[in-house]
Amino acid sequence: MPLKTLRIATRQSKLALWQANLVKQRLKSFAVNLDIEFVPILTIADKIQHKRLADIGGKQLFVNALETALLHNEADMAVHAMKDVPPELGDNFSIPVMLPRGDARDVLVSNHYTSLHKLPENAVIGTGSVRRQAQLLAYNPYFNIKLLRGNVDTRLKKLDAGEFDAVILAAAGLQRLGWTHRISQILDIATMLPAVGQGAIGIEILKSTQMVAALLAPLVDKETMLCVNAERALVKALHGDCYSPIGAYASISDNKITLAGLVASIDGKQLITAQETTTLSAVAELAPAVAMQLRYKGAQKILLSS
Repeated sequence: MPLKTLRIATRQSKLALWQANLVKQRLKSFAVNLDIEFVPILTIADKIQHKRLADIGGKQLFVNALETALLHNEADMAVHAMKDVPPELGDNFSIPVMLPRGDARDVLVSNHYTSLHKLPENAVIGTGSVRRQAQLLAYNPYFNIKLLRGNVDTRLKKLDAGEFDAVILAAAGLQRLGWTHRISQILDIATMLPAVGQGAIGIEILKSTQMVAALLAPLVDKETMLCVNAERALVKALHGDCYSPIGAYASISDNKITLAGLVASIDGKQLITAQETTTLSAVAELAPAVAMQLRYKGAQKILLSS
């Protein structure tokens, strides 16, 4: 019997609800008679915003509450920003679907400065990401990096209140919310390697719910799945997690896939990069090859000390 109602677990932020609505729209384009309900969830990580995520349990907290809703049959699927999803899922879960990836890059947002280069030497920059902090300090060791957490609109309000000279955000979030006018500078991949999965939206389900998996199958973007899974495989190969100072970005061109990886010390004094390209048929070899390069250059020592 086909599903009549589908329940989508989502966080309650504007961006999370935008993502859930996108999934709903895509589903309704071919399942017109399907009733779709949202199950909004406020996670612990959303409630505690004055501490670094790493200090309260990491980005796993964003995912745990939604997974609990799946386990308790309160929802049929959960929509995530893939950059928030730990590199390894619990045995009961799978992510069979990722939508076409948005812009994976980071951006500078400032009310007074148009680029990183034009920021004063001791500029106060807000971010909650050790990956961003490390790359900012590698660019300019005199930047004053201060903790900034919260939803996109909360972060922009703190910038507008004068707490920071600039903040670093994900391009996709601002673009999806229609706030591209706030972007001062899009940071190219060479300047700021993105977070694993940044810009991608994934759908998580219980492995046992094959009917849901079949329903979602038309939403799959194979290129996004290949790229994001390669990035996630790199974090696993390095024994890292969502709040390790690791950057990764995979891209496909001419039937080949390239994976760039970065490991940096939080103070920006050590920054190691590596890159490999292979055929799509050999994608499973890509992350181990990049991880091997990074380890050879000293990545493991940095990760153990971070």
